[in-house]
Amino acid sequence: MCMDLSSELIHSLLPLYMAVGLGASALVIGIVEGVAESLALVVKVASGVLSDWFRARKPLVLLGYGLAAVTKLAFPLAPTLGWVVGARFADRVGKGIRGAPRDALIADIAPSHLRGASFGLRQALDTIGGIGGPLLAVGAMAYFAGDFRAAFWVAVVPAIVCVAVLVFGVREPERAPDERRAARPSWRDARRLGSRYAYVVAVAAVLTLARFSEAFLVLRAQNVGVPVAAAPWVMVAMSVVYAMVAYPAGAAADRGQGRRLLCAGFAALIVADLVLAQADTAAVVYAGAAIWGLHMGLTQGLLAALVAAAAPADLRGTAFGVFNLVCGIALLIASALAGALWQWVGPATTFYAGAGLTGAGLLLFALGGRDVGKLASGA
Repeated sequence: MCMDLSSELIHSLLPLYMAVGLGASALVIGIVEGVAESLALVVKVASGVLSDWFRARKPLVLLGYGLAAVTKLAFPLAPTLGWVVGARFADRVGKGIRGAPRDALIADIAPSHLRGASFGLRQALDTIGGIGGPLLAVGAMAYFAGDFRAAFWVAVVPAIVCVAVLVFGVREPERAPDERRAARPSWRDARRLGSRYAYVVAVAAVLTLARFSEAFLVLRAQNVGVPVAAAPWVMVAMSVVYAMVAYPAGAAADRGQGRRLLCAGFAALIVADLVLAQADTAAVVYAGAAIWGLHMGLTQGLLAALVAAAAPADLRGTAFGVFNLVCGIALLIASALAGALWQWVGPATTFYAGAGLTGAGLLLFALGGRDVGKLASGA
């Protein structure tokens, strides 16, 4: 939650800072966001494998959060676009280092019958930070009279608090002596992940390909006339709904409703894209962002719980790492495509394309998604 306060403050302002303050095009922003997020997801593979090998999650989690906290100092100090891009990439490397070990640690701690609720709670707390970050951005931009750099300094404080909470408040579960070091990682381990795991990864990849970076929500708000200082409110609208839905959706998944939840998540993304494509006022953009948040709340925690359920316990770090690698590749493609369509065809086309991809994904999922409900109910 604390790191999301910091990261989302910056994330909600960074596309506008790059476009308005540094003159970057929508294509450049799309590529930067896609590469940055994909870089984080690729790094998760290595960190997940290492956490399985050493049977120690917290050191990697601390390294990742610590690196992200340090990079927060770079954004207000960066003199050029290149420095901003470098800081963004380094911040996402930190996210990649911590991501898979953190999710594997949650899976290690959570009772199996509450796994969906546990990941839903994690997602909800993340999203509370996602609400507070843009609100802090709006307040900071108002207080500092539109000074992006001064607003970025505010993000340093919750990042430091995050690291302190992790150091002093998080304990890894004790392991038996023979469980403290696993066998050396091998490519043969991939076979043990199984077909059900592969299906969950495939579903997530289709969803990610259809859902490009949230940076385009902020750009859409500016595109319809929302003032730069108020544009982060679109992220607040998305995050409020996301936070409200994530935990109840996780609890419903524990009761075997996984397949219905994912179908509803696909449908919500189609509606969000269509609303945003036709938006001509701020209110419509906010409505589209809220429906986008509904999609996120219905799907993101559930997908993490399904990965934990499908993967062997001793390969959970690896499973989350591979899961995020595949999603990272999909996100890079999606964000680059969205940026190109935005720049060369128009903003509305970007969202229409997203709706079309989501519709195709929903059709494919409807034809073969029965195993999701079984996994979510522990079968």
